[in-house]
Amino acid sequence: MARDVIVVGAGPVGLMTAGELRLGGADVVVYERLPQPTRQSRGASFTRRTAECFEQRGLLERLGPTEPADSHFGGVPIDLGMLEEDHYGHRGVSQFRTERMLEQWVGELGVPVLRGREVTALRQDGEGVVVRADGAGGPCEERAAYLVGCDGGRSTVRRLAKIAFPGTEGRRGFLTADVTGIATRKRRIGENLPGGSMVMAMDLEDGVTRVVVHEAGTPPPRDRDAVAFFDLADAWQRLTGESLHHGRCRWISCFTDASRAAAAYRSGRVFLAGDAAHVQPPAMAQGLSVGVQDAVNLGWKLAAVAAGRAGDGLLDTYHAERHPVGAQLARNARAAIELRLTGEDMDPVREVVGELLSHPDAAAYAAGMLSNLGVRYDLAKGDHPLLGRRMPPARTLTLADGTRTTVAHLLHTGRGLLLATPDADPHLTAAAREFTGLDTVTATWTSPPGEAADAVLVRPDGYVAWTAPGTADTLTDALARWFGGR
Repeated sequence: MARDVIVVGAGPVGLMTAGELRLGGADVVVYERLPQPTRQSRGASFTRRTAECFEQRGLLERLGPTEPADSHFGGVPIDLGMLEEDHYGHRGVSQFRTERMLEQWVGELGVPVLRGREVTALRQDGEGVVVRADGAGGPCEERAAYLVGCDGGRSTVRRLAKIAFPGTEGRRGFLTADVTGIATRKRRIGENLPGGSMVMAMDLEDGVTRVVVHEAGTPPPRDRDAVAFFDLADAWQRLTGESLHHGRCRWISCFTDASRAAAAYRSGRVFLAGDAAHVQPPAMAQGLSVGVQDAVNLGWKLAAVAAGRAGDGLLDTYHAERHPVGAQLARNARAAIELRLTGEDMDPVREVVGELLSHPDAAAYAAGMLSNLGVRYDLAKGDHPLLGRRMPPARTLTLADGTRTTVAHLLHTGRGLLLATPDADPHLTAAAREFTGLDTVTATWTSPPGEAADAVLVRPDGYVAWTAPGTADTLTDALARWFGGR
C-alpha cells in the first residue's frame, strides 16, 4: 500500500515536516541522502516565532539552555527592550543539536528515517508520486500520495519537479567554522570593518565558537570541499590582527550572498519547504527559522488532505501563505547584505536607518520581520487585531476545573483549537464539535490575548482563523475552510 507522504531530507525542516504530518495522522517516511547524521551546522540560532513553533509542540525545552539573540538589520542594532512584546530569538544552538532533538521526536512518533537513500527520479500522476532512489541495497521505487522536498538549496526534488528558482547570484564569499580552543572577543551580531569586510564570533555549546569571515573583494569559493581552516584563520588575522591558527576546527564551510525563492512551492503533488524553496545568506539567521515555519504551515494541511478530512484546495493555501514570506526574506537578505558590506559609502544610509530604528514603531516593524512575529496571513474578513496573526502561545487560560494552562500546551497535539469563554454563544462550541481535527476548550483568559474575544479559532500552526467578535465570516464558514469534512 502506498504511503501518504515521502519527505526528502532529514535536516530540521524535513524532520519538522515529518513530525507535523505524523501528528495529523499521516503515514510518512523520511529519505536522507547521507548515511549518518552530520555535525556540520550552518544554522546556530533561530527566531522568536520558530521558538514558539517548537514550544507549541513541547519541543523547546528539549533543546536545553540557549541564549537570547539580539536583533539587527544589516548590522544596525534594534533595541528590543523598547518593545512591549518579546522579540528575542535563541542563539548558541548548533543545527545538529536541533536535528538530534527533532529526530528523537519523530522517532517517538513512529516515523522511519531511512538514511543513505538518495532520490534520483520522480514521476507523478493523478493518484500520487513514484520516487526512485539509490540506497545500500541498490535502486528502489516507492509510491506515495505526496512528496515534500526539504533537501536544501541544491534541491534534487525541485530540479526533478522542474520548479524555477529565480533570484540573485552570489557575488561575495564567506567562510564559517566551528572552532574550539580560542578566546577571541565575541562579536555576536557581527562587526563591520573598513572597506566592507565583516567578522563574527559567537558562543555555541561545549566551548565551541562559531566564526564567520567576509573579506571584501573575495569571490565566492568555487569548491566548497576545498576550503581549509587556514584560509579562514589567515583572513581573520589579516582583518583583525588576531590569530586563530592554534584553534581546533570541528567543521568548516563557505557560503555566498545568493538569495533566491522558488517560483512555486507546489507542483501537483510535490511540495518544497525550507532551503529547497528559498535560500539566503546564513548571516541573516533566517533560513532554518523560516523553513521550520514552512513545515508547521504545510504539515497539518497535507495530513488532513491525505486522510480525506479536507479538500485539495486547502493545499493551495500553502503557497499563497508562505511564498510571500520567502519572497520578503529574499528581498530583506539582499537589502541587509548591501547595507552591511558596501563599505564606507553606505555610512550615511546606516546612520539614517539607525535613527529610524530608534523609534518604537519603526523598531517594532523591523523586529516583527526579523523575529517572524509580524507574519500575517489573509485568513478571513474582519477587523480583530489577532485575525491572521499567530496566537501568542504563552497566553494563559483557566479551565473550568480551575487548571491553568497555556495556548502552547493546548497545541501540543497538533490539532486546531476553538477557545471559547463562558460568555460565548453555546451554538459555537456545538458547531465546532461536528468537525474533526480540532479541540473545543471552554476557559477564561488569565492573560488576555490583546483585544477581548469571546471565542477564537486557532489553526494547528497557531494562527488565528476566526474570532467572535471581529470576523465577518461565520464560524461554520471558517471551520469548513480550514477543517474540511465533518
